[in-house]
Amino acid sequence: MVCGVKTLGQFIIEKQADFPYAKGELSRLLRDIGIAAKIVNREINKAGLVDILGDMGTTNIQGEEQKKLDVYADKQFIAALTSGGECCIVATEEEDEIIHIDSPVSQNARYIVCIDPLDGSSNTDVNVAVGTIFSIYRRKSLEGRASLTDVLQKGTEQVAAGYVIYGSSTMLVYTTGKGVNGFTLDPSIGEFCLSHPQMKIPENGYMYSVNEGNYVHFPDGVKKYIKYCQVEDEATKRPYTSRYIGSMVGDIHRNLIKGGIYIYPTTSRSPNGKLRLLYECNPMAFIIEQAGGKASTGFERILDINPTELHQRVPVFIGSKNMVEKAEEMMLLYTEKSIAIENDIEAKLEDLNVIGGLD
Repeated sequence: MVCGVKTLGQFIIEKQADFPYAKGELSRLLRDIGIAAKIVNREINKAGLVDILGDMGTTNIQGEEQKKLDVYADKQFIAALTSGGECCIVATEEEDEIIHIDSPVSQNARYIVCIDPLDGSSNTDVNVAVGTIFSIYRRKSLEGRASLTDVLQKGTEQVAAGYVIYGSSTMLVYTTGKGVNGFTLDPSIGEFCLSHPQMKIPENGYMYSVNEGNYVHFPDGVKKYIKYCQVEDEATKRPYTSRYIGSMVGDIHRNLIKGGIYIYPTTSRSPNGKLRLLYECNPMAFIIEQAGGKASTGFERILDINPTELHQRVPVFIGSKNMVEKAEEMMLLYTEKSIAIENDIEAKLEDLNVIGGLD
């Protein structure tokens, strides 16, 4: 103990018995992620004093401008996972392909890490909270070199997931399927200390987080849900408060503690959604479900999706259980109705073309 407070390292060791098959590898892997997070946190805190803010002049596989801190964080986590020896593959938002770790210490590694090294990095220029999101799987193949097939696992197969939020204080929140615990970094001793044991998200919340600037591009079900949130109703404590940071970690962390829903739906510009399944939506869905919440595409459970590609995108509705279920209800009622109307119009136009001899 440090001054009567339980550190992340001590907590991980205590919980090691939950994974008898792991023989300590998972504990060491979580420790490595924690160490890299401290290094990234240090650079974020002094980013305004050194030449590390701004763009690199390159784009990642997503077609997004890479920030200098994005690239720095990516390198730090890859380095930590490489030297730790418990990881055989890293899949990161910043890299086109999976990264095989073939060092001598990793030859028998059984774990795969999917990671968004710096979520919301565009916020660093204006001193707003950013974060790291990570997801851990056990490789499925028993022989030879691990492959992309080992990475493309459903979210239900995760053995651990977590995020780090770099804000007014730095917190690491993670789950191994046995509840959610949060640790706050004490800079005076350089340790993450247990500050939020057994975190639970309220079933009902009174905040919704969505980029309303894209409202005209949203499906009808999302538009109806936003209007529902804005209509005054004393029984359900509406209107709800709109809070949107532009950092998935920041918005979901707030809603985890206070209750709320975070929505990043499909749009006419992004028909498959914007956020990545493997290193954003799956880990966050695992955390929120373990905290008693819900995560959905609007129609199906996030964790049940079979991934088909490394950088697959999906829409996401995540947060307080009752709020997500209400949004799903709106999506089912209005979005499917809208699709049915569009299909009916297309069918009638086809009939008119046939009658008019235009085919």
